[in-house]
Amino acid sequence: MPPTTNPQRPSAQRPQAMGLSVPTGSDPASVRARVEAMEMLLERSLRIPGVNIPIGLDALLGLVPVLGDVIAAGLGAYIVWEARNLGMSKWHLTRMSANVAFDAALGFVPLIGDAADFVFRSNSRNLKIIKKHLDKHHPETRVIEG
Repeated sequence: MPPTTNPQRPSAQRPQAMGLSVPTGSDPASVRARVEAMEMLLERSLRIPGVNIPIGLDALLGLVPVLGDVIAAGLGAYIVWEARNLGMSKWHLTRMSANVAFDAALGFVPLIGDAADFVFRSNSRNLKIIKKHLDKHHPETRVIEG
């Protein structure tokens, strides 16, 4: 028997895509959501079975010599670019850029760079700087987690 159609609920018969919905606006709340999603992807999107340590795309890309580190640095630079669009101070932008550059420089050193991705999480540090700025200058963007 074919499914019945309901004109009031056209989405009831179509499967919905599962995934992360990231806002595209330029308001501070949208920027916060995008930066948090990028940090999650780069630093904490997977867990190592058995030891339960979170890793992300940054650590996986670090396993690819040179090109992986360049791509990871580019993705980290996106977070700095979003911070620039928020109007953050040059001091904060310089600090965030230094975090990304230090992470990239460590990544170019074989083995040490791969181990450093588990310890020095530049994107998490940069997210913390952005959140502090947003909490101070745009308190309406705060998300209360429970």
